[in-house]
Amino acid sequence: MIRNGHGAAGSAEQPAPVGRRAIRVWCDGCYDMVHYGHSNQLRQARAMGDHLIVGVHTDEEIAKHKGPPVFTQEERYKMVQAIKWVDEVVPAAPYVTTLETLDKHNCDFCVHGNDITLTVDGRDTYEEVKQAGRYRECKRTQGVSTTDLVGRMLLVTKAHHSSQEMSSEYREYADSFGKPPHPTPAGDTLSSEVSSKCPGGRNPWTGVSQFLQTSQKIIQFASGKEPQPGETVIYVAGAFDLFHIGHVDFLEKVHGLADRPYIIAGLHFDQEVNRYKGKNYPIMNLHERTLSVLACRYVSEVVIGAPYSVTAELLGHFKVDLVCHGKTEIVPDRDGSDPYQEPKKRGIFCQIDSGSNLTTDLIVQRIIKNRNTHPVWLEDNYLPTQLWWEVKSGGLWGAMAKGHPLSGHPLP
Repeated sequence: MIRNGHGAAGSAEQPAPVGRRAIRVWCDGCYDMVHYGHSNQLRQARAMGDHLIVGVHTDEEIAKHKGPPVFTQEERYKMVQAIKWVDEVVPAAPYVTTLETLDKHNCDFCVHGNDITLTVDGRDTYEEVKQAGRYRECKRTQGVSTTDLVGRMLLVTKAHHSSQEMSSEYREYADSFGKPPHPTPAGDTLSSEVSSKCPGGRNPWTGVSQFLQTSQKIIQFASGKEPQPGETVIYVAGAFDLFHIGHVDFLEKVHGLADRPYIIAGLHFDQEVNRYKGKNYPIMNLHERTLSVLACRYVSEVVIGAPYSVTAELLGHFKVDLVCHGKTEIVPDRDGSDPYQEPKKRGIFCQIDSGSNLTTDLIVQRIIKNRNTHPVWLEDNYLPTQLWWEVKSGGLWGAMAKGHPLSGHPLP
């Protein structure tokens, strides 16, 4: 069992409120390719009690019921552990949630999103706890799914982060945001994206981000705490795209540089990220990347749209004591200058070896490697009915080649 405190990294378990017993909440899942939707689910679950325990399934269990995960179980354990609303992580949690599991960990109830999770033989994995009245539901985060992110990775387009670069087809999807799907004669809800023009809704394969950022969502994710006397203000900057275990390893190392660290993460604009990373990066737009980083227990504050070069003005404004960068290549600024020349001149620049070589490109390669299986991120509840039938009969790649919009785009 991995224990971490709510809020600050490594803090102790929160005491129970005076006058009542602490409410212990259970969540479980695959947590493969963790994104801000997962984090938001755990945030909502934590708000229902005082202590959040998250069970994560093994690779073997996931492969049995859904297909091989993209990330290993050790990577998934650590990724969930890094989410600031999680108090404990239970490795090798059973795929079917039972009363025995809740009782074993002294949990009052379990929380899951408002979608159905099924076993390989079609049973609701939460049936037993639902019947016992020990099940609570939270809202799914609109505008993001693992399937959608995979689609953005596999299609060579930048439409998910730059509206100025949208093709006419992508513009149609964006303009139709929020329109209801069309019912089929059989009574199923069939999103119109399976038609040739896709005029009526979001297609999970196109990669058009439908996430709408609000100030309320940022407030929910942000700590709201300013640096306190005696804390070391550390600044890091980058894309932090598809926030993954490599980023977590880096931030954990940075966090360990001071007794009382206050880490500020500067996130570059989408166009800036695309300048130095190319292809269709960033996969997540700036608003999505903001929430992903804010959910990390090692980060205290995020600069939304930080300048690429770390300037004297930035260092002075945030009273930065130390600037850190990983071992990845430092691409010069547009004028050819070193973006870290100012902190280097002041002697406050430090390069950190996270010990991880994971990149977004490697994640894409893992997905392609699993192309002939039923990947964990390809779930019935994420796909429109007709496209799901195509996938089931001819496989994901057959469906993509056969009829989904922009199928002419080559896979990487």
